[in-house]
Amino acid sequence: HVQLVESGGGAVQAGGSVRLSCTLSGSSARWMGWFREAPGKEREGVAVIFTGAGSTYYSDSVKGRFTISQDKANYSLDLQMDNLKPEDTAMYYCAAGRKGGTWYWPGNYNYWGQGTQVTVS
Repeated sequence: HVQLVESGGGAVQAGGSVRLSCTLSGSSARWMGWFREAPGKEREGVAVIFTGAGSTYYSDSVKGRFTISQDKANYSLDLQMDNLKPEDTAMYYCAAGRKGGTWYWPGNYNYWGQGTQVTVS
């Protein structure tokens, strides 16, 4: 039984920082990442990491502000979000198990967490 559990999130003022964490259990994953879904918008890729080589990929909207990192020993994944903007407000989801295709397409991932809310005002 594969499970992803997110933590972190909350409310923060613009310019502030938030750190999200995600723990994977029940399986390993070669790809893990973060997606977000704002009200009225489709879920979009934020950042992913290829756990083997540590290669990272970011959306243009967060590049330079967000940092994805992993703890291989604990199968955990973090997302450090700095210089937050109101447009970063969304439910953030941890994902794992990429099936192929583009990294930023939600449909290419098998496993999802329940999500954690980030609100920037």
